[in-house]
Formats: sequence, structure tokens, C-alpha cells
Amino acid sequence: MTSIDLGERDLFGWHEALAKGDVHPAELVQASLDRIAAVDEQVHAFLTVTRKEALQEAEQVDVTLSPLAGIPAAIKDNICTQNVPTTCASRMLHNFRPPYDATVIQRLRTAGAIAVGKTNMDEFAMGSSTEHSAFGVTRNPWDLGRVPGGSSGGSAAAVAAGEVPYALGSDTGGSIRQPAAYCGVVGLKPTYGRVSRYGLVAFASSLDQIGPITRTVAESALVMNAISGVDLHDSTSAPVEVPDFTATLTGEVRGLRIGIISEYMGEGIDPSVRQAVQQAIQTFERLGAEIVEVHLPTTKHALAVYYLIAPAEASSNLARYDGVRYGYRTPQAKSVVEMYKQTRDEGFGTEVKRRILLGTYVLSAGYYDAYYKRALQVRALMKQDFDRAFEHCDVLLSPTTPTPAFAFGEKTADPVTMYLNDLCTIPANLVGIPALSVPCGFTPEGLPIGLQLMAKAFDEATLFRAGDAYERAAGFTGRLPELAA
Repeated sequence: MTSIDLGERDLFGWHEALAKGDVHPAELVQASLDRIAAVDEQVHAFLTVTRKEALQEAEQVDVTLSPLAGIPAAIKDNICTQNVPTTCASRMLHNFRPPYDATVIQRLRTAGAIAVGKTNMDEFAMGSSTEHSAFGVTRNPWDLGRVPGGSSGGSAAAVAAGEVPYALGSDTGGSIRQPAAYCGVVGLKPTYGRVSRYGLVAFASSLDQIGPITRTVAESALVMNAISGVDLHDSTSAPVEVPDFTATLTGEVRGLRIGIISEYMGEGIDPSVRQAVQQAIQTFERLGAEIVEVHLPTTKHALAVYYLIAPAEASSNLARYDGVRYGYRTPQAKSVVEMYKQTRDEGFGTEVKRRILLGTYVLSAGYYDAYYKRALQVRALMKQDFDRAFEHCDVLLSPTTPTPAFAFGEKTADPVTMYLNDLCTIPANLVGIPALSVPCGFTPEGLPIGLQLMAKAFDEATLFRAGDAYERAAGFTGRLPELAA
């Protein structure tokens, strides 16, 4: 067992140690595997640990390839990894081993990064608590009786528990930022089209994006350098130049215009969350940023719009799981029609079925215009609101979540109450802009609180600049919970 503590340094520090030869990649990978073995029985962040493959790669990797070379990472289990299980935390894909790597995995491999495993999630990324996994819940490392958020709860918990320095997640309505806030780490949803979706198992194709979960903003920028860029395999990836995001981390925000979204600072926001965000606003003022109030009137419809568009797209995307081509097939069926019905009934969990039913309903004849088409129209109005706001602001600011992490079972009985956890995060997905969650404090009970920053499309550089400056001044980022190993 290695004595290396992955929390001792950030990604930049480990890269320097590897480049100097002070540490060997196999030692870092072994440290990650040892930490997983020590604490993951409590946290259950991982569904698959690729111990043998990771150690083999560590022996062969060239540490000069990139700043990520030789450093272990975790991958959300809806991102395809060649010959490694990709289950989406569902019985439907419990034995699925993709024959190819997702583009982001190819890019990490090219950079010399080493994946040590696949992380737990809400089934098919549908959920806000990682309670909807077919393979058991993931626990919040800050309080094992509370949820880590979702759907990328396993990735956020793995980073917070010190099992890996960074992880990849996916974000359809807050699924990176919300668990990042609950687990006290940094989570980025990139601009739609900034990162290839090729190899991401689709939930809602017009909303999904892959992004990093890290301990610091600078590390998030470093990972984005590696995974961003146009991809011929993904027609929705944008041919936009990828800057060196780490070059924008000056620590200076003087003159930056930050808009406070008034709709997300009032009713429904937990007092401890509101207080922490108000203190963050004061920190930006001290740093010389210009603070203005912003109104986004159509965002009050965001939750309704999202829960029409996302289930509609999910209904279409999940139609492929029929027991014929790949994935689970019921052993009980006596006819083809029975096989279709029983496979989907047995293979999908309750939350996935709920969203398929909702999506199929809103797309059906007689209801399409009344629900789905109208939701698309309101989505267009929301984008106009955001465009107007960015005429006066460089960055928009809000809480990441209305409340801190909640207890297991607290919201599963009422789906609407659960959906309200994504109140602040959904708009960024609907309008396609980048959004970053940064730790901004703790509740009196010691639970992390997240601050959300949003910028114009493809302006991640300004997000990183603002988030990094706040992080340096506030000092909340980089703290890890105490877990008995």
C-alpha cells in the first residue's frame, strides 16, 4: 500500500512531481486504488474499478505527453469506454461493454490520463440524488446519511472523497454542478457544442454536455484544455477555437460586470445558501468587480420547459432499448411483443419509466403543439432574456442549488420536490451557455454550499477567470471531508 495522499497536491503539483521523477505514475494510480479500497465501501462512488488496466497503463505512459499524463481519473458510467462496462447504472445495460471509446476518452488517453474506473449515477442520468441507480446509492462524503446529488453523484463523491484528483460527468439540467455543490468540489457544464458528445449515452440530446469535476477551478480549466474541440463524429460539436483556458487565470476581476439574478435569490432559497451567496457577492465587490441586478422573467418557466423537452428527447432516445440489439432481454417472454414490453418493464427503473411516459405523452398526436412545441417557444424566449442580460454583464451569478444536500429518502416520494433541486441549474442547459459551480461556504451543520457562475456561449475563459479569482479570495475550494479509512 502506497503512502501517497492524492489530496496533498493539485493536478499541477502532481504533473510537476511526475515530470521531475519524484513520483512514478504507477505510484499515483496505486494511491488512487488504495484510497478506493479504503473508503469506497462507505461512499460507493464506483461501479467498476479497472485496477489491472490502470496499473498496466501507468507502467507505459509518457509523462511528458500533457499535464494530465500519468494522473488517475474517474469516468461517469454513461460515457463509453472500450471493453469496460458502461451501464448507465441500469439493469438495461448491466452487461454492456462498448466496442469503442467516447471522443473525450480518446482525448484523455492521448493526453496520457489514466482511468481507474466508472462511477455511479442516477439511472440513464435521470435524477438529482444518485438514489435512482439500479446498483445502490452513492453517499455524500461530507455526511454519509445524505445524498451526493445527481446524476453525476458518483463522480463528485469520488473527487470529494479523495479517491481521484478529477472525474468526468455529464450535465443535462445540472447533473455536474448540483453534485459538485453538494460535495464541495468544482463542476463545469461547458457550452453546448464545446465538448464532443460522441460516446455519451444520450438522455436529452439538445441539452447533454460532458464536463469535468475537480477540486479547483484551475484544474477544471486544465481538463477542459484536453477534452474540448470540434469532433467529426458529433455534428453538434462546434468548430470554435479552443484557447488555453489556464492562461486566463490571472486572479484579477477588477471591472468585470457581474449580474445577480434576482429570481434566484428570494423565495425557495435556503437561508444558509442565500447568506453564503451574499457573502460571495461581497467578495467580488472587494475584488473590484461591478455588481448589477439582473431580471430574467422567463426563467420562472424553466422547470416546466425542461420537464417537457428533456423527457420528450429521452422517450425518443431510449426507444432503442428493446431487448433485440444489445442490453438486457427478459428471459420470460413468449412472443416478440411480450419481449419488448417485459424487457422495458424489467430493465428500466421507476424514474426512467416516469420520464419515458411523460415524454411519450407530450409528443403524442393532439398534445405535441400544446406542450412540446410551446416549450420550445418558451425556450427561445429564455435565450433572448439571457442575451439581453449579457449585453450588460460579463457573468451571471446565482446559488447552484436552493438547499444543501438532503437526507436519503427525504424527496423520493414527491418527484416535483426532487425536480426543484435543479431550479437554478436548468436554464444554462436550455440556453446552451457554460456554467460553473464553485464552493462558497458551509452550512452550520458543515455541509458544502455552491455558487453558480454563468457566461456567454463559448466564454468559459471568463467563467474560469471569475471563479479562480473568487476561489483564491474565499478559500473554500480544495477542502476535503474527513473519512475514516
